[in-house]
Amino acid sequence: MKSKAPIYFLLFAMSALFLGMFFGLTASFQYLMPEFLKEQIPFSKMRPFHVTSVISWIVLCATGSIYFFLTYVEKFKLFSPLLAKIHFIIFLLTGIAIYFSFAFDYTEGREYFAFTPVLIVPILIGWVLFGINYFKTLYKNVKGWPVYYWMWGTGIVFMCYHLLEAHFWLFDFFRLNFIKDFSIQWKSYGSFTGSWNMLVYGISIYLMSKIKKDSNVATNKIAFFFYFLGLTNLMFGWAHHTYLLPTQPWIRYVAYAISMTEWVVLASIIYNWKRSVLKVEKENHPMAYRFLLSTDLWIFLNIILALLFSIPAINFFTHGTHITVAHSMGTTIGINTTILFSALFFIVHQIYPDFKTDRKWIQRGFISFNISLFFFWISLLIAGGKRSYWMYVSKTGLFSEMQDSLVPYYISFFIFGIGIFISLLIVATPIFKAFLQKIKP
Repeated sequence: MKSKAPIYFLLFAMSALFLGMFFGLTASFQYLMPEFLKEQIPFSKMRPFHVTSVISWIVLCATGSIYFFLTYVEKFKLFSPLLAKIHFIIFLLTGIAIYFSFAFDYTEGREYFAFTPVLIVPILIGWVLFGINYFKTLYKNVKGWPVYYWMWGTGIVFMCYHLLEAHFWLFDFFRLNFIKDFSIQWKSYGSFTGSWNMLVYGISIYLMSKIKKDSNVATNKIAFFFYFLGLTNLMFGWAHHTYLLPTQPWIRYVAYAISMTEWVVLASIIYNWKRSVLKVEKENHPMAYRFLLSTDLWIFLNIILALLFSIPAINFFTHGTHITVAHSMGTTIGINTTILFSALFFIVHQIYPDFKTDRKWIQRGFISFNISLFFFWISLLIAGGKRSYWMYVSKTGLFSEMQDSLVPYYISFFIFGIGIFISLLIVATPIFKAFLQKIKP
């Protein structure tokens, strides 16, 4: 009997997604009504709930998808199903502990890891267990790895390192030197993102290969060029996060040269794949196919934005404004989430071949999701642009007056945030129910 651990990971991931969106909506409402829940759970406390939850969605869904592909699609026997169960239990209990850490103000950590630092230990143990299971399983079963196996393995290894690196500030050697401390902190967060991108982008290539039933998608030279370019970005592309620090000039030049180039190649791979997919293959996986096409659109939009503010002169004006938030929302929702929903639809079709994924309401939810996300994204860009103009160009008026002028855009991204939430709820509910049915005794 196949392990149910992958399904548990996916259910956990979807729960984290909707909790994260709920926290995000509540935080955006606090922009409009600063007194809302201020005494119970102010914005400063709501934000880490939101950030941690949506990152958990990406990481857990990628992990569950990889476990599923190995065991259900490739039909490999896991090196240790027990390790997979322990991995899930560790992440589940740690997730609960992180919420308690936030609720009771044990927030000594930083940024993505605002929870009490001791909780990084079980997270690291979980990734080590995942790595042992992954590499031992593939070592026994695969000769000549397709590119997605390399991407997943690389993502797991670098995830372990960069989770450690993000906590170097605990040591006086790093914390007592401001430049060193912040350089490593921002580097680790950029590379942490690059690590989960390796997992997610590997999933996108896996899906393209399986939907088209053509292994060449994952073994050709372009695919491996994309892998090495992504690896370069993971290792060096983080430096565009540190433009404002007085680091060595060559670091900035390297970052500028390679920043976001992996998206160009991924967009090219998806575009060429889209042209070659046969009608019957689209019909077998309609929603998985549509979500991958949606990924291509969001890659295009975010390439334009990212290339602009990877230029140091522009980055100076955008850093710390809502334009940065637009970039992170465009990538985590527009790119990562569309790839992961493509994986979810592919997975539910593997479990229940008769499951109708392109129901009318699901299609409407998909369209509504993309429209809502586009206007949500535009609202953040305009708000960021107006704030930057006030900070660096006009330099007139009070901060409170500037904030008041942004209220229409705060209302806009709150409304379209609700649209994203409802749209994804419509799309995800049938999948969630199908997964629940699968784990029933």
